[in-house]
Amino acid sequence: MALGPGRTNGQATPCEFCPLRRRPNLRPFTPDELAFVKTFKSDELRIEPGESFLREGTQSEYLYTVLSGWAFRYKMLDDGRRQILNYALPADMVGLQGTVMREMEHSVEALTPLTLCVFPRSKLWDLYSRFPSLAFDITWLAAREEQLIDSHLVSLGRRTALERTAYLLLHLYVRAEEAGLAKNNAIQFPFTQQHLADTLGMSLVHTNKTLKRLLASQSVRWHNRMFEIINRKLLVEIAGEDMAENRPRPFI
Repeated sequence: MALGPGRTNGQATPCEFCPLRRRPNLRPFTPDELAFVKTFKSDELRIEPGESFLREGTQSEYLYTVLSGWAFRYKMLDDGRRQILNYALPADMVGLQGTVMREMEHSVEALTPLTLCVFPRSKLWDLYSRFPSLAFDITWLAAREEQLIDSHLVSLGRRTALERTAYLLLHLYVRAEEAGLAKNNAIQFPFTQQHLADTLGMSLVHTNKTLKRLLASQSVRWHNRMFEIINRKLLVEIAGEDMAENRPRPFI
C-alpha cells in the first residue's frame, strides 16, 4: 500500500532507541506498550520541505508521529489564500483526522526536512482493544490539538495584532523548547514572515509592521530567523497568557 509523498526509510529508527523516549517531558511506555508500538509502526517516511504529505479532501490510510523536523497544518481558499492552523513538532501526531473520519479537512506540509513514524489505520482498533492506556494517549493528543485550536481562534477573534503576534511567537518558542529545539531563550525559527502572516490572519505588510512594534518593546529579538526572548515577563504580559507546561505528555 503506497504511503504517498516522500521516501521510506524502512524503520531506520528502532522504537527502543527512539530519541523521543529520552525527553523527560514525554510519558514513558511500559514494556508491553513498547512491544506493541514496535509492531504498530510500519515504516518511516522522509518528507522534503515544501512537500504536502496529507491533502485536504483525501483519505488517509496512515497516521504519523513527527520524529524530527517541523510541519504545519493549513487550509486553502478557492482564490489561493492560505490559513495556517497549527504547527507540528517532534512527538506530535498528524493524520488522525483522516484516519478516523476517512477524509482530511486540512493539508499538512513539511516546513523543514521531516521524518515521520508511520502507523497503519488498520491496526488502530487493535490498539484500542488491547491497550486502553495508549488509546487514552491518542485521545489526549486529539484533545490537546482542540485546545491549541481554541487558543488560536481566540487570538484571531479577540486579541489585537500585537497581542496575537506575541502570543504566537511565545507559543511556538515554548513548544520548541519542550521538543528540545530551543535553549537559553533562543531558537532558529524555520518559518518566514509569510508563514506568520498566514497563521495570524494578517497581511504580510501588517505582520511586518506588527513585528517591528514587538521588537521595539524590547521583549524579543529576531534577526535572520534567529529568535530570542529578552524579557519573558514582558512578552507574557503583551501576549496575555503564559503557556509553559510542566506535566508529562504522551506520544505514540
